[in-house]
Amino acid sequence: MKLKIDLHVHTVYSHDSLITPNELIFHARNRGLTGVAVTDHDRLDGALKIAKKTNFLIIPGMEITSKDGHIIGLDVNKPVPPRLSADETVDRIHEANGIAVACHPAVPFKGSLREHVNSKFDAVEVINSSAFPFRYSVRRGEEIASRLGKARVAGSDAHYAPEIGCAYTVVDAELQIDDMIEAIRKGKCLPFGTAIPLRIRLKRKFSLFKRKI
Repeated sequence: MKLKIDLHVHTVYSHDSLITPNELIFHARNRGLTGVAVTDHDRLDGALKIAKKTNFLIIPGMEITSKDGHIIGLDVNKPVPPRLSADETVDRIHEANGIAVACHPAVPFKGSLREHVNSKFDAVEVINSSAFPFRYSVRRGEEIASRLGKARVAGSDAHYAPEIGCAYTVVDAELQIDDMIEAIRKGKCLPFGTAIPLRIRLKRKFSLFKRKI
């Protein structure tokens, strides 16, 4: 079975995201996604709450702020604390029965891991729709994943509902989180996606500005 999953989405449980749980499900379905990974900044509670209230496939995750850059933990069963080293963060993700993804690993000004991506990671996010410059990000992500022999995944890094699904990962797995996670670990997945259009980026910035007023 081919699953179409956006593996990097933020909700209002992240301080910098506008996406409500209802908007998350509506836009994910509208984009033809099979599921989404909710990866709020340094917290897991939002993902777990959303997953309990819907029959849509929600993969609980976190975007963890390590001392060396941002790391996504997918299908973790407990929160992973921020501000640890990259190596220790990956170890904590594995202890929580999750997989570790190097997100936007080579993008300027996004908390990128750069040289800290190593063989301990399970996957590399080669397509991140929010990354700028986009083509450079994809090229460098591909190089890192190829050098390490790691699974290649994609996510929108959405913080505004219309951004959901701009990038996604096609996973060859059954419609079960455990099976999907194992398929990613084994590299039975392919990344797809494009950059978030400028008009949508501007709408997000304007909406965030209005929220702060």
